[in-house]
Amino acid sequence: MAKVSFKEYSQGQGVLFPMSIDSKIPENSPVRLVNRIVDELDLTNIDFGYKGGGNSSYHPRMMLKVLFYAYLNNVYSCRKIASQLEQNIHYMWLSGDQRPNFRTINNFRSLRLKDNIHSLFIQVVYMLVEMGYITLKEIYIDGTKIESKANRYTFVWRKSVERYKEKLEAKVRGILSQIEEGIAQDNQPDDDPPTPINSKELKQRIAAINKENKTKKELKQIKDLENKHLPKLEEYEQKLEIMGDRNSYSKTDPDATFMRMKDDHMKNGQLKAGYNKQIGTENQFFIHYDIYYNPGDTLTMIPFFKGFKKSYEELPNKVCGDSGYGSEENYEYMEREEIEAFVKYNYFHKEQKRSFKNNPFIQQNFYYNQKEDYFVCPMGQHMHRIKDITRENKTGFVSHLAVYKAKRCDGCPMRGSCHKSKGSREIEVNHKLREYRGKARERLTSEEGLRMRSRRPIEAEAVFGQMKYNKSYNRFRHVGIDKIKMDFGIFAIAFNILKIHRKMTKKRKAAKKSSKYSKIHLFRINSSSLNQKARVLSFKERILEKAAA
Repeated sequence: MAKVSFKEYSQGQGVLFPMSIDSKIPENSPVRLVNRIVDELDLTNIDFGYKGGGNSSYHPRMMLKVLFYAYLNNVYSCRKIASQLEQNIHYMWLSGDQRPNFRTINNFRSLRLKDNIHSLFIQVVYMLVEMGYITLKEIYIDGTKIESKANRYTFVWRKSVERYKEKLEAKVRGILSQIEEGIAQDNQPDDDPPTPINSKELKQRIAAINKENKTKKELKQIKDLENKHLPKLEEYEQKLEIMGDRNSYSKTDPDATFMRMKDDHMKNGQLKAGYNKQIGTENQFFIHYDIYYNPGDTLTMIPFFKGFKKSYEELPNKVCGDSGYGSEENYEYMEREEIEAFVKYNYFHKEQKRSFKNNPFIQQNFYYNQKEDYFVCPMGQHMHRIKDITRENKTGFVSHLAVYKAKRCDGCPMRGSCHKSKGSREIEVNHKLREYRGKARERLTSEEGLRMRSRRPIEAEAVFGQMKYNKSYNRFRHVGIDKIKMDFGIFAIAFNILKIHRKMTKKRKAAKKSSKYSKIHLFRINSSSLNQKARVLSFKERILEKAAA
């Protein structure tokens, strides 16, 4: 049996010369890419934020390198980042073996980057343009709901607050009517609607009553108004002010709105506090992002593109999105800004099915005579316009609709299949939206539309999948929309850097592979060139013979 030998092992072995950390970092490591990209960034705005004097500060370029590399490796906690600076050689190399504690890292992230992270993100996007990965001429947009850090059962609902406020106002009006002399409410007719009372008005009326002589009962009622009802009224007003145009918010994160999430842990459609995150991608890179309070995607598109234009001074030529963005207001905006919109509407996929096309009772299948302005029902009746109505959304956009009604539906054999209303059938038609949908249908079914639609699932949706499941970024770790935008900005930059590294690695492997295979291919050709030439010639001869015959 041969003698077994082991390599020398000694934990206390010293070295004559100090070891360089750089020699331990692989050349193709993503940490080197992070280092190179951050070195190219302009940090003037961040430098201006330092006042100077006192103790020296850690260099912002070093802090950025550490943060980007940490987010690239799914490390989002400041405590874990500080721990990596003591244990991981890659972090040591980036920081120059400097070791800021978790409070320093958190302060830099929250205070220094809150107003500057988006400008850094824009710089990285322009780097991508220079590298040839993106063009900013084509964008794929999509939205997802991300749960907030807020507690799950801290909701405040608009309807509840308004109901309690109305009850309190009625109670306050009753008390004031009893203790005020000569007040108009005592002689007010019962059919007059009660006027709302705010906290400012209540204070004024209490002050006016205090100047008058009061009984013991009246003094007690005034005391209840001042100490009990007035603070409660101020509380309700404050809640409605925080809520704004939303229907709910969280007590622990007032910027968050309660909305339904796809990843419902209780599987019962439970509402959770969260935000609506909108992204724009190209070639699976983040090129724009924003975060909104409202749960729907419809009202976010125009602010999203306004932010895009503010960042890059121009809008993309083409946009692709799902049916959540297919509103009249959005179509009108994209047409006005000369954006070629490949945006679906709510029943685009339904109308492609045979069951939809062959259903004569669906409003979209009714024949419309544009010249004489009437629709034709399945029984051949002319449905003429009876009135025009307008509707206004939350942004103030006004839609104009026309109402068409059949002359008579009594005795129609198809009435049960056509509609279930008591009178004759009425339909509401938005002619402008109908025209926009027709244009969208043409674009979506064109060759370019099919290409854009086929790419959308591997663009924004794929990025969301990587973000939530590969990068474990499925819940916000901060409170407040400003800090959330800051945190996601860091993540978006780190995500883009990682994507650059993967594409460079893939390109490098493909180059090595192609060079290897090309040698093998050449060797095969040289070794059997005569046989290959014979096979090619015989094939050509057969083709010529068939053509001649």
